[in-house]
Order: sequence, then structure tokens, then C-alpha cells
Amino acid sequence: MNKGAKIGVSVIAAAVLVGGGYGAYALVSGDGSGGAEAKKPRTVVAEPPSQELAASGAKAFLDAWGKGDLFAAAKLTDDPDKAQAALEAFQSGVKPSAVHLTVGGPTTAPSPAASKSASAPASASASATGSPAPTGVLESFKASLEFADTGTPWNYDGVLGVVKMSDGTAAVHWAPSVIHPKLDANETISIKPLYAAPSTVTDRKGRPLAAYASLAGLLNKLKSAAPQGGDPADAGSGVVISAANASGNKGADEKLFTIKDPKPVPNLKLTIDADLQAAAEQEVAATGKPSSLVAVEPSSGNILAYAFSPSTGQNRAFSGATAPGSTMKVITSAALLEAGLTPTSPMPCPETTMVTGKSISNDEPGAHPDYTLTDAFVNSCNTSFIEKGKDVLKPGSLPAIAKDVFGLGLVWQTGLSNFDTDIPTEGNMAGAASEFIGQGKVRTNPLAMASVAATVQSGVFRQPILVPGMAQAKAARNLSPEVLGSLQSLMVQTVRSGTAAAVKPALPAGSGAKTGTAEVDNSTDANSWFTAYSGNLAVAAEVQGGGHGATAAGPAVSKVLRVGNK
Repeated sequence: MNKGAKIGVSVIAAAVLVGGGYGAYALVSGDGSGGAEAKKPRTVVAEPPSQELAASGAKAFLDAWGKGDLFAAAKLTDDPDKAQAALEAFQSGVKPSAVHLTVGGPTTAPSPAASKSASAPASASASATGSPAPTGVLESFKASLEFADTGTPWNYDGVLGVVKMSDGTAAVHWAPSVIHPKLDANETISIKPLYAAPSTVTDRKGRPLAAYASLAGLLNKLKSAAPQGGDPADAGSGVVISAANASGNKGADEKLFTIKDPKPVPNLKLTIDADLQAAAEQEVAATGKPSSLVAVEPSSGNILAYAFSPSTGQNRAFSGATAPGSTMKVITSAALLEAGLTPTSPMPCPETTMVTGKSISNDEPGAHPDYTLTDAFVNSCNTSFIEKGKDVLKPGSLPAIAKDVFGLGLVWQTGLSNFDTDIPTEGNMAGAASEFIGQGKVRTNPLAMASVAATVQSGVFRQPILVPGMAQAKAARNLSPEVLGSLQSLMVQTVRSGTAAAVKPALPAGSGAKTGTAEVDNSTDANSWFTAYSGNLAVAAEVQGGGHGATAAGPAVSKVLRVGNK
């Protein structure tokens, strides 16, 4: 089947048998032997053909069309050029294996497409030449088109307008409705692939998902009509003939005939877990603020839950693009460890430091000159990370390790539209310093930060997906066992004695976490961020205007982790 073929059908200014314009169409009569007689124009006249002449003219046209002699069929119309182009396009695009056309007899009902443009009785109109408008005879016909892929023919009824020509013969008045009665000047006929939608979409254990508000967009997408594009010859696809608006106006195609039905599609099981999804929906709603949360399985990259509030707004979990605050220190710490630091390396925490002319301070008051990397991480000291980062890292260090190890900045195909994390490579260390603490131009979302925690838990980046078996982007490399072990110890210690220890309810034993508080321009309230893992489950959340990470996002993450990956 020819994919993407379309048939554009031109229309003349007047409707079938009514309106002006007949006098504008002149056909050359004669036998082609030359001379003045051979060049005499053959025009439409005002006098209608007799019923017998109309019937013979209609039959001659339909016989030629049915035999595939489209040149001859077009010559039997009052506009051969347009008729031949349209008939050839229809034949090559729709590709019927056989066309059967029979005259039905005179009728008084014009085709639906023809009647759309009728504006006045013929007696009230004038031709383009100023002479009285011609009148004609309507002839009905029956069409039956066969296709190699089906035993069921495409049957429909049509109507032809037949006019009298100046040489005494009859001609079919050309209009889009000659090909099919549903066509008018603004429509095309095309063949398209037809795919069956899954009858049901369930969670990974076969449980229904319709009750979860945050999943509505995903479920609608999966259950909607066939995906765009594709080849009708693809295994499993069907083929449909449709009429569509050709003027660019949006609107649903009108299906005219299904050549081949698509093969049934089995029920689709997503990676979602209904228990975790229920907990995620409950926790984002409980924040009372715009918020979102994502849960990922580290061993597979499967997305086990995602939720956002308000559920009728943007899917912040996937499409959000805001600064993640100190949760970015997980990646900065990985870069520092690869640069040669260890958890016990000195990393003093001054009370303030300057970045691009702005004074940066910490949540914890005072200076702590004796801090190590572990101290700076578990207490989330901004000034430690900025000062040490400027000493041992380069402007491109953070974006490089984020992409090469954690997969941030790669193009993710999750099964749903998502924003890919952006960590720009700054031209100087002053610009990069803000990124070390998750500020500056860094933009990401809970989907990405849950994946960061999952990568730390498993040691391998596995791109999050919603549909089992989807292709997953691969990171260039993994952290060394030594660096990975140190990073895991930093996150575990943060839960035991650092900023995550204050989260209520407490995170499960053995969890690793990082809090984040992200300042947002023109906002008095910082955004709350939290990312953590426990067992084979990693979760991240953000709460707009929620303040400290342990205050708003932390409890939501903790409650979902406590449900567990069962």
C-alpha cells in the first residue's frame, strides 16, 4: 500500500448544474487532422441534454474510468485536465485492484458535496460569458472498489451532473464529488495506517490505573487512535481511506472505508505500581502547594510512580524545569571525589562567600573551618562546595559528569513528553560556581533527580521508562567502585546525622538521601527538594515555595519509600 498518498481534487467556481462559469470551459473538437474545423472550440451550452444523451454520456465516462482508461474518461468531462489529474491521483493513491461503476439512472438529489456550493437556481444564474447558465441532468451511479488486502469491497453511491456540449455530445460536469460524494473543494482523500489501541492499560501487576489523576494524560495518549506516521504495510497495522480538510484547518478525518483492520493489540502493562502511585498522588496533594514526585526502580529504570499537583496543570514531574538546589551536590560530590577528594578530605565551610558579585551563605549559621567533605555534604554547606569546586574543578566538570555518568543532558524517550535536564557549560568558574550548589542556570525536575538517586543506589545509570522494553539511553561510563562507595556513604550519613535526619516520618533504615533548598528569582519562598533511595527504590520530590528540603519534599519522599518496592 502506498503510504501517505493523497488525492487533491480541484473544484470549479459553480456547483454541479448550477451557478456560473460553464461558458469558460472550452474543449477543442475535431479529429486532430488540422484545419479550422479541427480547432473549433467545444463548449458547454445552456440547453440540457436529453435523458438518453445524459445516460449514454454518464455510462461512457463510468465505463472508461472503470476500465482504467483515465485519459479517455477525462476527455468525456467538461474539464479534461483537472479530471485526469484527479482520477490519476485517486488511482495511484488509493490503489484499488478493480473498479466497478454502473449507471443508476436519473435523479433529482445532488451529491452532498455538490449541494454545499449551490447558491441559486440555474434560471437565476448567468455564465461567465454573460449567456444564460446551462442546465444539465443528474445521473446516479454505484461504485464498488476492490482491494487486494480485503475481500470486502468499498461500495458507495454517487451522482454525476451531465451537460450538453456545443458539438451535440454529452459531458460529465467535473467537480470533486464525481470521485466521491463526500468531497468538496477543501477536502482530500488519503490512505493512512490504522492501529488498534490497547483495550486496557494496567500497572505492572495488571491492576487498573484509571483512578489516578496524574496518569490521565498518559492513559489518554496510549488509548488514543493510532500513532502518527508509519507504513500501512507494517505488520499489525490496518489501512483506512479517509477524507480530510486540505486547507490546513485542524479537524478529525472522516473515515470512508477500512481496507484492512489492524491486528488486535494485547493489554498493555506499564511499569507503574498502583500501590506506589496511590501514595505518590496522596503525598503531592497533601503538600497543599504545586508539587511533584517520581519513583524509579534503580535495577531497571522502570518508573514506578509519578504524580503532580494540581493534577489538571503541568506535569511538573516530567516537564518541570527549575533549579534543584542542594540535591545537585550529589553530582558535585561525585566530581570532587573523582578529582581526588575523599570523604575525610578537608573542606572548610566559611560563613559566606561571593559568587558573581552576590554573597552566598548557608542555612547553618557560623563558620566551620574544620569541616570535611562528609561534614559539608551532610550539613549541606554551600560555601564549602563553592570554594572547593573553584579550587579543584573546571567550568565544564559538572555538566560533563552529569551527562557521562548520570545521563543528564541525554535525550530521554520515557513514553511521555519530558524536559531533559540542562546544565550549561559556563565560560568561567564564576558562572560555574552557582551550578555546584544547584543554582545558576541549572534546570531539571523530579524525574531526573530520582534517576540520580537511582544511579547512586545501583552504580549504573538506567534511563527511566514507562513502557517495559522501551529503548533506554546509555551513559558513557560508571563511577569507579571507590567513588561510588564514598558517594553512597555520604548519602547514608545524611540520613543518619545530617539534614535528612529531621524528616518525619523517618526514612527507612539504610536509606541514602540529599536535601535541597532552591532559591528562585522574584520569590520570597524557596522551593523544597529531596531525593533519596531505599532498597530497590529511588524517589525525588519538589514543592514550590515549600522551603527547606526536609520540611515539605522530604516527608513526601519518606512516605513513598516506606511503601516500598514490593
